[in-house]
Amino acid sequence: MPGPETTRPLSGRRAEAARNDGRILDAARAVFLADPEAPISAVATEAGVGISALYRRYPSKQDLLRTLAADGLSRYIADLEAALASDAEPWPAYVECLHRIIDGHSQALAQRLAGTFTPTPQLTALAEKATRLADAMFRRTRKSGELRDDVSEADIVLLLEAIMLVQLPGADEGAALRHRYLDLLLQALHAPAEAKLPGPPARQADLTARWRARSQPVRD
Repeated sequence: MPGPETTRPLSGRRAEAARNDGRILDAARAVFLADPEAPISAVATEAGVGISALYRRYPSKQDLLRTLAADGLSRYIADLEAALASDAEPWPAYVECLHRIIDGHSQALAQRLAGTFTPTPQLTALAEKATRLADAMFRRTRKSGELRDDVSEADIVLLLEAIMLVQLPGADEGAALRHRYLDLLLQALHAPAEAKLPGPPARQADLTARWRARSQPVRD
């Protein structure tokens, strides 16, 4: 039987603080996905909260960015782990996983925030785990023969990021288009390919380099 602490509702003040925190994080995802260098005041405006309420929860933009990156990486990891544990065939499991990633804004958000803050050792460990899982998922799909052989895992990371930049005033319309374009992308990724792509693919080293802190200070 749950104890009294697990069933007691939040007090009015604590409930309001929880709602504010949810609004702040939702707003921060939208603001920083569009512009990772936006000032923290833009998040307060988007969330409809006072700047003082935001700073009580997140004393600096660095704190907020780290929280968002950790959340994005954790959800990305969960999506990859679920796909790798699936009984589905590799290509259907890969397709479903990419659609979940698009829905969750997880991978794109983490990549968009790369280099805008100084990561902690915990964040670095999360990023390394996500990279290992994504590599395992990619290799399993490639081994099935259904993924074209002239694209890299880094190519797909960057393509997913580009799809997540598709935004329209209506949330439903934007989400529908993102899934539409992902299906279009998946048709191009599905083997056999009609023609080879020009130029070399993106490299994992290119993505890793984005996590190096930028020389410009973070704007609060």
